[in-house]
Amino acid sequence: PPGFIESSCRSRIFWMKLNKLLLQGKFFQLEINDPYAGPILLDEKLASRCGYVLSEDVWGNPIFRASVLGCHVANEADELFSLTVNIKVSSFSSMRAAVTYVYPMYCSYSSWASREIVCEENYMEVSVRTDVPAVSNDYTVAWMSALPEIQNVAYQQWQLMFVSPSGRKRIMVSDAAKLGYSFNNTLSRVYLRAPYHSNESDISVVSGVTMNMVTSTSMYRQRWLLLLIDTTVSCPVDGLSFTDTTLTWTVPSVIPTLVVQESTFLSKNILMGVDGQVTINLEEKNYLLEHNKTHIRITIPIGAEGGKLKSSVSGDVYGVIYSIDLFLEHTWIDADWQTTKYTVMKPVTTPFMPQIPTVTKNTLPEERLFNVAFGHFLPDVSLVAIAIGNVPFTLREAQLHGFRIYETPFSNRTKGFTLEVSFDDPHVLKEYVNRNETKYTLLVNYTLSVGPEMTLYYHSAEVECVIADIDIPEAAGSCDEENLYLTIPTFGLHRYWDLYLGNKLLNRHVMLTNGYLAATNSTHLILQIPLFAVGIIYEEVSFQKIKARFDVALRKVRTMETLQMFSVSCNFNSSAFIICHPDGTVMVSAQMKTVPAIDMSKTKLRDSSCKPREYNEGHAFFKFHVTTCGTSVRFEGDHIIYENEISYEKDTLPRQSIPTITRDPDYRLTVLCYYRAKETLVLGASTSDPSISPSFGSGTMVPRSNIAVHRRIRQALNVVSRLSKDESFVEFYEPNMAILKRPMEPVFLEVELKDRSPNAELYLENCWVTGSLDFNSTPRWNITVDG
Repeated sequence: PPGFIESSCRSRIFWMKLNKLLLQGKFFQLEINDPYAGPILLDEKLASRCGYVLSEDVWGNPIFRASVLGCHVANEADELFSLTVNIKVSSFSSMRAAVTYVYPMYCSYSSWASREIVCEENYMEVSVRTDVPAVSNDYTVAWMSALPEIQNVAYQQWQLMFVSPSGRKRIMVSDAAKLGYSFNNTLSRVYLRAPYHSNESDISVVSGVTMNMVTSTSMYRQRWLLLLIDTTVSCPVDGLSFTDTTLTWTVPSVIPTLVVQESTFLSKNILMGVDGQVTINLEEKNYLLEHNKTHIRITIPIGAEGGKLKSSVSGDVYGVIYSIDLFLEHTWIDADWQTTKYTVMKPVTTPFMPQIPTVTKNTLPEERLFNVAFGHFLPDVSLVAIAIGNVPFTLREAQLHGFRIYETPFSNRTKGFTLEVSFDDPHVLKEYVNRNETKYTLLVNYTLSVGPEMTLYYHSAEVECVIADIDIPEAAGSCDEENLYLTIPTFGLHRYWDLYLGNKLLNRHVMLTNGYLAATNSTHLILQIPLFAVGIIYEEVSFQKIKARFDVALRKVRTMETLQMFSVSCNFNSSAFIICHPDGTVMVSAQMKTVPAIDMSKTKLRDSSCKPREYNEGHAFFKFHVTTCGTSVRFEGDHIIYENEISYEKDTLPRQSIPTITRDPDYRLTVLCYYRAKETLVLGASTSDPSISPSFGSGTMVPRSNIAVHRRIRQALNVVSRLSKDESFVEFYEPNMAILKRPMEPVFLEVELKDRSPNAELYLENCWVTGSLDFNSTPRWNITVDG
């Protein structure tokens, strides 16, 4: 088919290339068409013995090269050469039903040097013109060792003498072919072709470069003529070195086994090229050719034109391999050979070079868009799939979902893959951080197909962006005659933050328990808090006036960090109320509705010394502690109830006999405060943060006559405490006695429950010392805390 085969003659080499695109999914074989024996299948042994090479160029196209002195080449006067190759192509590995393409090639080459040496991939070849003096005046060891064998040379037959460290070996040409050698003569030349590392070869190091050489003498006897021809050949087998950016190929300038008289050596011309073709303008391709008396050095930048970078994966690491087919042609003269043309074909492939891809974060916060560039890659890499937040997508699925993926070409013939994902995509992780910021995290896993082998390569990346895109809500407060109202935006509630009453999450259960009412609409939560509900802070309580505040903390869901305190504070006019503080303080505003009216200044508590703080014609205001003013205590279920009584001292008209005469009505008002037993400090209470109000007691006032009998469920506990002088608890201090103690000196305290009830147990929870008889005074010093 058109474009399947390309061929050319490059110096003294047949060069044929097959188009790999037309061989995809197919199998092929090459046959060498022998003019006498017919087609012969090309294999490795035949190739190295007969001067053929079958390999691939750096682009993966099959390449066939053949020496014009090859076994099956038709030679016309050492100037015109022809070779016919059969290319068999089949869809089956067994090569059945193969199609055969017969392809003849022609070369003309007449500029033969006296000696030409070719170092190919799989063979070494030396050809010598036979009309030059064969024996040097400088008798070397090799020549001298050959002389005793002269008399044994067969008449009119070529024989070969190999000299190696193991000794001399003389064989017939027919036997040499069995060892992988090829020897023949043409009209004007004799040539020897040898495989690398044969038994007759030797290894030497010349100027730091390892050389494989075959030292041989070709001998021919006819009548009076005895012809000895030096057919020694030596080729480099290494000489490569690599850096991250360059490869260097070094070849010795002078090879002693090929130049007997080094003093007469003169280098005439050094050429280099790629793919068997001489490169003229080395600077344009950034090639560097250097030489001195000992070395010829070629330096090629990794990725330079003429070679090919190939992507690869090794150990789950992405990298590249650079390949280039170099050749070197060195022409020199010396006294023995006049002119030697030395040609070396050198396919070079670098070791695997890791190229860790980079993830460039071009995030656009103002557009709320992740823009992630992933590269750089060679053209033989393709993106086949991605996973966002561990959710896999094919490229088509990703595009349909709304992700934008596109390739970005770069000037150095590489490319990258750009991915755009919105912050608001559900597969993007979102975390509320700091005060008003969101951290958006994009977790992406790339799946790429690498190289012609289409090896899968995986790479993960994490991209973060923190932006201030959250508005901290602002609350509004209001009040009516009996309630406080707090209106809070619902955006972010329970997602970013929660509402807390003190240290308790303000959930539905707490609101129901405390008597709050909650209502929501599409944008706001409205809390209704009764004036005397739990959690109300009474900033100021006076006669017929209450200044009350309700605080709610806005806290982050995860860290419980307080971001904002929402407060509503109002003044209330109330003619009758009772407030039971958690520390045991009771404030009562009592309204006395009697006929006739009484003098409110004469009202009192059970302890007649406890008078109203404020009063007018119809009201009296009392403030006292549950441990004073004759207050009694009893238990009902899980509540502790403190009870006192507001009564009126009657004015009587003195008479000589009973009964007394009074115009004042009989009036009593019972004051009750209820506390939950597990949440109440019976003998005292305190809080380190006055803005955090513990649960308040609830109170009620019950007016009753003086003849009413109050049924007590249980009498007040009889608890006695005293201070011992030492740990023996034998001698005790007198009550109300001032005691001086140093800060680290122990205090021996005894608390005794006098009740004999089997259902009562005593647990000491908190104990402290104050500087006055008022146990709520400051400063205070804790003795025991929480038992």
